[in-house]
Amino acid sequence: MEVNIKFYKGENIPLELHKTRIVQKLNLVPIERRLKALEEGGFNTFRLTTHDVFLDMLTDSGTNAMSDRQQAAMMHADDAYAGSQSFMRMAKAVEDVLKKKYLLPVHQGRAAENILANAYIKKKGDLIPMNYHFTTALAHITQYGGRIVELLYDEAYNIASSHPFKGNLNVEKLEEVILETGVENIPFIRMEASTNLIGGQPFSVANMRAVRKVADKYGIRVVLDASLLGENAYLVIQREPEFASATMGEVIAAMTGLADIVYFSARKLSSSRGGGICTNDLKIYRELEALIPLFEGFLTYGGMSVREIEAIAVGLYETLDESMICQSPQFISYLVNSLVAQGVPMVTPAGVLGAHVDAMKMCGHIPQTLYPAGALAAAFYLVSGVRGMERGTMSNQRDEDGRETYADMELLRLAVPRRVFTLSQIKYVIDRMAWLNENRHMIGGLRFTYEPQVLRFFMGGLEPVSDWPQKLLAKFRADFGDSL
Repeated sequence: MEVNIKFYKGENIPLELHKTRIVQKLNLVPIERRLKALEEGGFNTFRLTTHDVFLDMLTDSGTNAMSDRQQAAMMHADDAYAGSQSFMRMAKAVEDVLKKKYLLPVHQGRAAENILANAYIKKKGDLIPMNYHFTTALAHITQYGGRIVELLYDEAYNIASSHPFKGNLNVEKLEEVILETGVENIPFIRMEASTNLIGGQPFSVANMRAVRKVADKYGIRVVLDASLLGENAYLVIQREPEFASATMGEVIAAMTGLADIVYFSARKLSSSRGGGICTNDLKIYRELEALIPLFEGFLTYGGMSVREIEAIAVGLYETLDESMICQSPQFISYLVNSLVAQGVPMVTPAGVLGAHVDAMKMCGHIPQTLYPAGALAAAFYLVSGVRGMERGTMSNQRDEDGRETYADMELLRLAVPRRVFTLSQIKYVIDRMAWLNENRHMIGGLRFTYEPQVLRFFMGGLEPVSDWPQKLLAKFRADFGDSL
């Protein structure tokens, strides 16, 4: 159910459907310290320490608030190395919620990507069609010699629009790619629930059915990245007429039932840590089984703490609760719509995971060679203490010849984890972003000083190409005085 509260006077606002019982102290350090922190961290928000961060909107991975029931479940974990009852409870939750009876536990989502790439990419040049890539999925596929092809419809690249399902995979192009490439060179088709890198945009059940039909025609497996499955299901209920009266469980079952393999990061799916690969096909289970002890740990813990396994099991059941899942999308929608009203260019319609600022438009004076989304992330931290994440060219990787591959979009992601931030904190984000947008011409570009070959956005170091951070600080002081 969606809770819609009308206020007698004033704006309509999202309503928190929880109460706060444990609090964690935050720090809002002065802007001068924030500039120093950026310099120490190489102008990469991943390298900031939380002592210097006020609101951490870097990601929702592992940062969603856990429920009291999850915390309680962690206290009766079975620490057995093999045959743990904690694992049995997780496997039962996977079967009940995701409708898959064979489970292989892994320590997080990217570990599942490693297992799948290792098992199914057999030769250099194997191609994985997908709606859109995720950074770690791409890294694992290319590590084993594979390639990807992204098959979105043109509407997905229209940043500001009202299209409800920008994450849909282009089934016409999919069939063309299969015929051109050859079935023998396509290990599987990958569908990502709520495509991360184009603004958390969902796909429809109707689209996944069409993908399944093409896959069956050519005998190709379908793999579903279910890390944001709950939020994708919630938006299906909101936007796909066939499912307007459906429950979360019915929509989730419809999506997972169309996939041969489902894998997930519990950091996103169930407000915990860890992950899993699941299937109803015993042959697939046997193909993957031996890789778990090799890379992850034994088959009943997969590199996870059993306490986390207990939390995953409870969190999976909580994914069926629409009143819990709706909290993040509703707050994201409020944040996106409020920023649009302030003239800030945003990805619309609002998706899941977070609000996404169009850095290509907001910082149109910064060429992609100087990483506008990364520069915007650094500038926003400087003026607010809020840590967001670059989702643009910095998050890409260079090609085999060392040439830069420019992103389709340059986005600053402001993640909104489930049940973490208050409305006043969201309003603070809106205020500081509106101010930065008015002063966007002051933001300059960045260049790498240290650039790892793989996943450079995690660890890389950068520097500003001019003294723009100092000038932006001076403007902030002129407008806000002694305010933090």
